[in-house]
Amino acid sequence: MIKVLFVCLGNICRSPTAEGVFRRLVEDERLGDVVQIDSAGIASWHVGRPPDERAREAARRRGVDIDHLRGRQVRAQDFEHFDYIIAMDRDNLAALIDICEPHHRSRLRLLMEFEPAYGIDEVPDPYYGGESGFDRVLDMIEAASAALLDEVRQRVDSGR
Repeated sequence: MIKVLFVCLGNICRSPTAEGVFRRLVEDERLGDVVQIDSAGIASWHVGRPPDERAREAARRRGVDIDHLRGRQVRAQDFEHFDYIIAMDRDNLAALIDICEPHHRSRLRLLMEFEPAYGIDEVPDPYYGGESGFDRVLDMIEAASAALLDEVRQRVDSGR
């Protein structure tokens, strides 16, 4: 089982979107029985709340359902449990490094590392912008998630 955790600041925009997009890709490839996916936030402000309505609507337009997801905060045991802990931006990554035991830091990555052709290494936070920001974030997440899935599939295939 390969376990992937997506992390942003509040777990209401980028990371639940990434969870939903990646879950759809994994299910489309029929890998749901060997890939576990979750999302969390650095902060606790939105624990128990659904994703931002703008994120849900943008995802819905692309056939991705994130309505059922609820915000949660990163926990210490996440660093033990997940093989990939994928941060949306450098601030999220720095916060994860601060709370992660050194022997687990190799699990930490930026999502856009998987799609360097985009030319940027961070998924911008669309929360304070307009609706077009949520579509741009979805474009980035879809591209990087496809590349992440290629890497995960290789790990799954090598373990079979």
